Amino acid sequence: MNVEGHRLNKEQLLWSKIAPGVWRAVIGSPAGLHPLAVVNERPQWEALRRMGDPPFPLPESAIEAENGAAGKIVRFPLHEQEKVYGMGLQFMRMNQRGRTRYLRVNSDPKQDTGESHAPVPFFVTDRGYGVLVNTSRIVTIHCGSTVRLQDTRKEDALDRNTDRRWRATPLSAWIEIVLPAEGAELLLFAGHSALEAVRRYNLYSGGGALPPRWGLGFWHRVPKLFNAQEVLDEAMEFRKRDFPCDVIGLEPGWHSRSYPVTYEWSAERFPDPASFVKRMEEQGFRVNLWEHPYVSPESGLYEPLRPLSGSYTVWGGLAPDYSLREARALYERQHEREHVEIGVSGYKLDECDGSELTGHSWMFPAHAQFPSGHDGEQMRQLYGLMFQRMTADLFRRRGRRTYGLVRASGAGAAPLPYVLYSDLYDHRQFVRALCNASFSGLLWTPEVRRAKDAEDWARRMQTVVFSPLAMLNAWGDGTKPWSYPEVEGVIRHYIKLRMRLMPYLYSEFARYHFEGIPPFRAMPLVDRTAAQAAKEGGVVENTTDAAYGKARQKEWDDQYMVGDSLLVAPLFAGETERDVYLPAGVWYGLETGERFEGGTIVRVEAGIERIPVFVREGAIIPMMPALPRAPRPGETVPLDIVHFGNAPGEYLLYDDDGETLAYERGEYVFRKIEVFRDEGGKFSARISDVREPQQGTDRGLAHSSYGPVNWHLCQTCLPFPKES
Repeated sequence: MNVEGHRLNKEQLLWSKIAPGVWRAVIGSPAGLHPLAVVNERPQWEALRRMGDPPFPLPESAIEAENGAAGKIVRFPLHEQEKVYGMGLQFMRMNQRGRTRYLRVNSDPKQDTGESHAPVPFFVTDRGYGVLVNTSRIVTIHCGSTVRLQDTRKEDALDRNTDRRWRATPLSAWIEIVLPAEGAELLLFAGHSALEAVRRYNLYSGGGALPPRWGLGFWHRVPKLFNAQEVLDEAMEFRKRDFPCDVIGLEPGWHSRSYPVTYEWSAERFPDPASFVKRMEEQGFRVNLWEHPYVSPESGLYEPLRPLSGSYTVWGGLAPDYSLREARALYERQHEREHVEIGVSGYKLDECDGSELTGHSWMFPAHAQFPSGHDGEQMRQLYGLMFQRMTADLFRRRGRRTYGLVRASGAGAAPLPYVLYSDLYDHRQFVRALCNASFSGLLWTPEVRRAKDAEDWARRMQTVVFSPLAMLNAWGDGTKPWSYPEVEGVIRHYIKLRMRLMPYLYSEFARYHFEGIPPFRAMPLVDRTAAQAAKEGGVVENTTDAAYGKARQKEWDDQYMVGDSLLVAPLFAGETERDVYLPAGVWYGLETGERFEGGTIVRVEAGIERIPVFVREGAIIPMMPALPRAPRPGETVPLDIVHFGNAPGEYLLYDDDGETLAYERGEYVFRKIEVFRDEGGKFSARISDVREPQQGTDRGLAHSSYGPVNWHLCQTCLPFPKES
């Protein structure tokens, strides 16, 4: 294909190749402020080269562009059965085919419009390519939901009263992107599968986030008005009750004033913040601070930031223009002095999204003006990214990693060490969001806050343990992992299982960073036949019933992979059994040892004491003891290497110091684990030493985090008893 450019209608769309499998086109004169500029990470050029150099994925004549009444329109062709995924954090469905996505940041995405905490104008299809619109403006994408007159056939007009073939959304052959009037930059990512396109998108954004080890432990957020002693007492209950915990989160009451906030410690509740943080550290707990962007008149930052803020307030507080270096510098100096220097580990960045829910709206308006010349629409779309970038840099300057929470994000966010969360609370939607996040370089936690009863509590806690950030948020009602005594043992067991799986989880996040592979991913990124399996019991899309939400084809948006080897299929309150689609091959129940033939749908049963998790035949799962907290730099823990089934296997175990940025200088190691049959047919195993040359390693690693290795070959269930 000629990628030098081509003319479409009255627009000349010039594609230029900027990396293997990545092309760029600019339409119009887009603003210089855009998501990738805010994230400001260098693409992983070498990793992109290692992926190979596929051709441009579409014929030159297939992409159309034109000037429309509402702005510039770009069209990409759709095959009849082609599925469309992505669009950021979406709660209502996974396959976006037949829907229109209005991609505005909004904290209350209760309608299926595309608005979300993290709407990302990036789509990927099962044809194996993806497209990003890199703009600070709101984008509308019609995912096969519009039919032009010139494409309409007379026979498509059916009588709804008498013809069961009638469709609310007639089949369309186009994805239409309505760009802002100023235009936008388009980036196209090629691949042989949807996963390859997503990987290129992640790597071009800078590679996935690699959290510190402690970030993969268990998190607990205390009630909002707790004082220092109450926080410490609650933290120590985890130790007394034998529940692992790494991070304690403080909610609004740690501020001297909040809504809007001061970013300053309450002298009443925390008279000596440095001493408090030190005491928590001595007991093995990191401290995470809640905040939001709107600065109180009571804050020492208020007057310096006032001339650098927008023309509208939120809750009476400033909305600073953090596209300005001077504004960022004021924020960063205060946070470094009062938080980072005393040992705070990170932040929960709340309410940087805004709400448009009927009868309950808050945020500066789109027509607000900011000193930089940007308007409210642009700032709202990018506020979450700006706060992630600023706070991550606070720790980067000190050579430390952080991991935190954020309630708004956008394109290019993969390298930012933040996990999305929401005040909405529907368990099924939370699982679907976990799946959808994997298409767009996002991480999501289905955090637990409250439950209807012990069963609901157990099911939610089981799910959150198998997510990018395992957290109980007790800020409002003071719930704890042991709040329901009848399932306390179940909860303890799964939090401990999370800790045991830390070597595996950490290695999968390393693959996210170095290879762009999402550590948690939806089934369409795993197995192309997953969607086909739905036909056995699914419903045809775009029917009358589907248009009104009564039924739709099974999407398998209620199960997902953790790495290449573990498949998680949550159960919800009221359920004791469910269908699970298993990709081709042999699978085992992780905790039952039951053997399943894949490539089909299986029916599984599980009582309240268990969440269905499956492991591939031949998989190698590196594990460690269920410690009260994650290992610190220099600590050594035993390594349990569990091999499943009767097939040989390989695994690359990642290791570094777990906390600093030394891995960016090559101070890390991938150790190859192999299980194989010797000449006599007996299974044997080996693991490479940290001092051996390793794949992708520049300097290696002087000290291993793992000590004695315990081998468990040909297992069909985990080698430890269930906690009582």
